[in-house]
This record gives sequence, structure tokens and C-alpha cells, in this order.
Amino acid sequence: MAIINPTDIPALEPTRLALVALAAVGGGMVNAIAGGGTLLTFPALLAVGIPPLMANATSTVALWPGILTSFWGYRDSLRGARAWTVRWALPSILGGITGAVLLLSTPERKFADSVPWLIWGATALFMVQGPVMRWVVGHALNAADGAELPPPRTGFLIYQFFVAIYGGYFGAGAGILMLAALGMMGLSNIHTMNGLKNWGGLNINVVAVLIFSVSGIVHWPVALTMAVGAAVGGMLGARLAHRIGQQWVRRAIIAIGLGSGAWMLWVRLAA
Repeated sequence: MAIINPTDIPALEPTRLALVALAAVGGGMVNAIAGGGTLLTFPALLAVGIPPLMANATSTVALWPGILTSFWGYRDSLRGARAWTVRWALPSILGGITGAVLLLSTPERKFADSVPWLIWGATALFMVQGPVMRWVVGHALNAADGAELPPPRTGFLIYQFFVAIYGGYFGAGAGILMLAALGMMGLSNIHTMNGLKNWGGLNINVVAVLIFSVSGIVHWPVALTMAVGAAVGGMLGARLAHRIGQQWVRRAIIAIGLGSGAWMLWVRLAA
């Protein structure tokens, strides 16, 4: 596979670096609340001239600190769930490795051709997030308060493995897939569920970050700039998740997803 070397990409001017850093703050906040931050960071990287495969890897690396800080913000909600988190981690790590390797095995042109559909698919997942979350919360209210977390059944662990493959390959929307599974398992606390979702994302992406880092396809000046923004966004998102009105944010992200997918399809057809 021919991969564009990051050193072949001209350095971004300060205005464009500020744009991707701001997108990373938003991406970190969105990931902390329910997932879908890649729908902000990935199109932003494409808009400033980063090739699709490199943009995907750079976005994954850049958002990981935000996932870490948002997970830390939910840590109190995971007390008493140590054994459960260990079981959730294994399929997340294995799936993340598989997805990252699949990405590196995808020819640059083929991945670029699939980008509009990946973006639209992730946007569709984000669009159904509202109904899914209403179902999850309604389902949770029927669970007994203070009930012990049920151990994840084998079927859900297999499901998480495939979610993690998607997460390692592209990732946008993986959070809502995890929340839906946690709701079906009968978890009763939405904050615990968000903590477990962030824990799953942390494990999925840590191996993808390591693989992408040694593969030579990460644009490091951009990734490090965005990582600072994502870390700030992750902390803010974890703190504000209980208080902010999210409808206008959701509409903006959906519009960005639909528009960037259409833009990428037009670029590919015009090439």
C-alpha cells in the first residue's frame, strides 16, 4: 500500500492549526457525552488538506487524550465494577487491533473512495443516538436501584469485539453502539454506562494509537496540537454532560456529517 509520508504535507499555517484544535475541543466534548467526535475532527482534517488515510489515523491519535480525560471524569461512576471492566477490555483491545490492521491494509485510494460512505454511516448512527438514548434511559428506569452490575454475557462480548473492529478502523458512532448494548444488558445508571463506554473506547483506541504511531502515517504536529484540544474537551464534556442542552450541538454535528460526506463524494467523482 502506498501511503503518503507526513513529511510530504506542508506545515499548516496558524489559522488552520487553530481550526483543527477547535474541532478537537468539540470532538473531545462530544466523545465524553456519547461519542461521535470523529465527525468533527475528521472532516476538519480533510478541509485543511490532510489525505483521508492520514487524517483518520491522526484523528484517532489526537482524540485519545480526550477519551482518557473524559474516562477520568467518570471514574467515580465505575467504583465496584472492576471485574466487569476487565471483561469489557479484552474484546475492545482485540477488536481495536483488528480494525487498525485492516485500515493499514486498505489501499489509500480505496479508503478515500469509502470515506463518504463511512461519514454518512457514522452520521446515521449519530442521528439515531437520540431515540437509542431515550430507550436506554427508559430501560434503565425499570432496573432495580442499586442492583449489582450484571456480568457481560458471551454474546455481548462478541458484539463488543465487532464494535471495536469498527472503532479501530474508523470509529465515529462506536460509542452509541456500546451504549445500546449496555442498555440491553440492563444497566441502571447512565453515568456508569457512559463510564464503561469511555473505558471501551479507551481500550479500542490505545492499541490503534500505538499501531498508527509506529506505522508512520500520523501527522504529528497536527496530532499533538489537536490532542491538547481533545484533552480539554474531554474534561469539559465529562463535567457538563449532566447540564448542557445538546440539541443544537447534535444538529450542527449532523449537518457537518451530511455536508462533509457530500463534499467528499463530489471530490472523488470529480477526481
